[in-house]
Amino acid sequence: MAIKMAKVSIENIDDAEGLDSVMTALQNITGVVAVELDADTNTALIRYDDTDTSIHAFTAAISMVDYVTQPFPIDAPQNPDN
Repeated sequence: MAIKMAKVSIENIDDAEGLDSVMTALQNITGVVAVELDADTNTALIRYDDTDTSIHAFTAAISMVDYVTQPFPIDAPQNPDN
C-alpha cells in the first residue's frame, strides 16, 4: 500500500452544489483517503491508496459530475424521432 497524491482539475464546476457533488463522488471511490477542494484554483487535491484506485477513476468521477451539473442548453435541437 502506497499513499499517493494527485491534483486534478475541477474547472466548470463553480457552484456550491457542484462542488459538493465532486466531493461526494471522490470520497465514494474505494481507496480515497482525503479530498481537498480549492475553488480558487479549480483543483482537487486527492490522497489515495494506489493499490485500490487510480487517477483515471478521479477524472471519470469528476467528468460525470461536470456533465450532470451543466445546464441544459435552451437552444438544443429537439429529437425529431420523438
